[in-house]
Amino acid sequence: MTDPKAIQPSALDQLPDRDPEETAEWQASLDAVAREAGPHRAAYLMRRTLERAEAGGVALPKLLETDYVNTIPTSAEPGLPGDPEMEARITAWNRWNAAAMVTRGAKHGVGGHIATFASAAWLYETGFNHFFKGKEADGSGDQLYIQGHASPGIYARAFLDGRLDEAHLDNFRQEAGGNGLPSYPHPRRLPWLWEFPTVSMGLGPLSAIYQARFNRYLTNRSIKDVSASHVWAFLGDGEMDEPESTAAIALAAREELDNLTFVINCNLQRLDGPVRANFKIVQELEAQFRGAGWNVIKTLWGTAWDELFQLDTTGALVRRLREVPDAQIQTYQTRGAAYIREDFFGKDPALAEMAKLLSDDKILECFHLSRGGHEARKVYAAYKAAVEHKGAPTVILAQTVKGHTLGEGFASKNANHQMKKLSVDEFKTMRDLLELPIKDSDFTDGVVPYGHPGADSPEVRYLQERRAALGGPAPARRTHALAPLPAPAEKAFASFDKGSGSQNVATTMAFVRLVKDLVRDKETGRRWVPIVPDEARTFGMESLFPSLGIYSPKGQTYEPVDRDQLMYYKEAKNGQILNEGITEAGSMADFIAASTAYATHGEAMIPFYIFYSMFGWQRTADQMWQLGDQLGRGFLVGATAGRTTLTGEGLQHADGHSPVIAATNPAALTYDPAFAYEIAVIVREGLRRMYGEAKPGEDQNVFYYLTVYNEPMPQPAKPAGLGIDEAIVKGLYRFNTAECAGVTAPANAPRIQLLGSGTAIHWALEAQRLLAEEWGVSADVWSATSWSELRRDALEADAALLRGEERVPYVRQALHGAEGPVLAVSDYMRQVPDQIAQWVEQDWSSLGADGFGLSDTREAARRHFGVDAQSIVVAALAQLAARGEVKAASVKEAREKYGL
Repeated sequence: MTDPKAIQPSALDQLPDRDPEETAEWQASLDAVAREAGPHRAAYLMRRTLERAEAGGVALPKLLETDYVNTIPTSAEPGLPGDPEMEARITAWNRWNAAAMVTRGAKHGVGGHIATFASAAWLYETGFNHFFKGKEADGSGDQLYIQGHASPGIYARAFLDGRLDEAHLDNFRQEAGGNGLPSYPHPRRLPWLWEFPTVSMGLGPLSAIYQARFNRYLTNRSIKDVSASHVWAFLGDGEMDEPESTAAIALAAREELDNLTFVINCNLQRLDGPVRANFKIVQELEAQFRGAGWNVIKTLWGTAWDELFQLDTTGALVRRLREVPDAQIQTYQTRGAAYIREDFFGKDPALAEMAKLLSDDKILECFHLSRGGHEARKVYAAYKAAVEHKGAPTVILAQTVKGHTLGEGFASKNANHQMKKLSVDEFKTMRDLLELPIKDSDFTDGVVPYGHPGADSPEVRYLQERRAALGGPAPARRTHALAPLPAPAEKAFASFDKGSGSQNVATTMAFVRLVKDLVRDKETGRRWVPIVPDEARTFGMESLFPSLGIYSPKGQTYEPVDRDQLMYYKEAKNGQILNEGITEAGSMADFIAASTAYATHGEAMIPFYIFYSMFGWQRTADQMWQLGDQLGRGFLVGATAGRTTLTGEGLQHADGHSPVIAATNPAALTYDPAFAYEIAVIVREGLRRMYGEAKPGEDQNVFYYLTVYNEPMPQPAKPAGLGIDEAIVKGLYRFNTAECAGVTAPANAPRIQLLGSGTAIHWALEAQRLLAEEWGVSADVWSATSWSELRRDALEADAALLRGEERVPYVRQALHGAEGPVLAVSDYMRQVPDQIAQWVEQDWSSLGADGFGLSDTREAARRHFGVDAQSIVVAALAQLAARGEVKAASVKEAREKYGL
């Protein structure tokens, strides 16, 4: 019987063997090596043969995993330029001040993290001294995504070079007084230093990829040549468990983003313990990135290991390193030489013989201290290889010890992420290890002192000279004095004032039509960045394909199947549309890069990202928060919005809550426009506020969220009268009265105010007619373009009152004197309109689409949720009956009449 393990079909089995005798000879050679020298030698030869084949361009499957050793051997390392001793002293000061800052802050109970920077210090310092380009360098300098938990080390460096003082350090995590330092990289909190918020783990690596990609987009579209800029993302090995961390690594390889380097600090620990206790995270990441097409550089062992590798004539050491799980490596870090001799070397006779040649001090030096990520020369070699590599992004897997130099109480301990301070004695031990000139008498009342060699010291001069040579301080965020973008021609907006006549137009289509006109603008058209996650045809955007082109760094290397059609699928190297495929997270990362180009590159770009509203905020709200933190500007457009407008799609497509989530974001201006002219007014105002002339005290660092619908409806003309545009922007205006609507009710009829947003206003208008014609009730209809802006204004008015200022919320001003109760309705859960209830002086009630969505017709869905015109009529009658203005029996009669 054939052994099933012997049957291993492959693509080669399908090809004829042109020389079976030669093939048999190769196989026999492999069998002989395995038999005579052992399977380990055979495997070694196979790996080396595959490496040679790959280097020579032979088409073979990639070798996904290499030995657990450094990619760059010591003999191939370039010399470390500059003054290594000076850089070591600078790094020592930064280590000290980072630990001192967190420890001093711990006295106030504000916490902080010490161990991460302690492990990664040389990963940053080598970059700052030799690689990271500042804002005065070519292009826009480099973009640095700093690991959030390493922020104390970055502050310490800024203190050394004079950008921060002791008062700043003493206000670490204490921002309320106005002179504090945020806990992590937060551009909104410290906009002159931080460019990218990264501590919501996973978003940093994702954003870095799309930032590198957007840099290419700017260059290829001739907006700005930023080809000299390099994106560096510093990550933790534990962070790589976040799905977003590796979600786009295939895109980075596919688009050959050699302007991107990931530096993963592999200290083998996450927040609670080992990253891969029973496995090896470095090997796992190597396989993942190599399989995706990245250049992988492993920097694992320090120079102390060179002697051990030279003694390894049988490969036993390399084999043992490959098989020892990460948690055991961590254990060696905390054990004595005898334990290591027995547990590591004692597992193999060849290793046991090797250990006899090693002193206890040598063993402890290797297993306790010597890691590739702790040696500037090895880090420099890895960085130099990364920036010189062409055709693919690079990931550097640098092994370190978490808590390095902080003493035995910290190094490799599972709890070190939560350990916030060192004792005075531990600081003194650290001082002696780092050889810092800090006296015992400097510890006044048990408080650890900050250390600084002096503003004119050799260390500070060296640091500043190195940064000057590389283009200025880093990290740094540049606030460019950009001229306001000229307003687009008024014609593009005014065309919506007339309405659509007899034609039914969905507001999604109205928005797309507006953008089509705006991208043609001679002054600002090229600055629009349309972003869509593979749903352009759903939103009617295919007409933009041939005119704008879909961005691809390869251009179009094929003939599209629809080339003979007017709206064919056109890709171009200078294409304007970013069609990301099915990835809301990737699209948001694109949007963030584009929306902050005004700061990162000094180029104002106008991104709009259009998406299924259900799959925007619900999926990527964390990135929307990142967008607000990074001070991004642009338009998010939730299309096919509402819980009842997307017929037949059902529960997971029916958005009844995105405005609720959006309302939690202080930077989001959320609008639910009902009509095309409202969209035009809101977009025009958004362009002015974010890109034009700002009003006094106005924050330009906001973004707009518009919900638009796929339901074709008549688009009315914009009502005449002063102040309509301002009222649309503020969030509420009276669309018509019962009298203006042409519906008649008896004189002195009961009256009610109907507030509707988005598509719901059409149900309110139908209810207005039914109330007048069938129940003798007059209703005025109001368009609530933004419930959340009304609430924001009201909250500001409340705050003003507490300061002793008299201010009336706009919603109260607008509804002042309006007769009767108020009934609000939207295609969202009632919580959306209920945001403003407490500031409405009239009796308040609301209707909404609470609960799960369902598949059915629009009419059936609206009847199910009780938001259709007839349901509005019944709710209105119930409100009036409670006030004694209509008979109570009318409510029951209406329910029966409409079958509710």
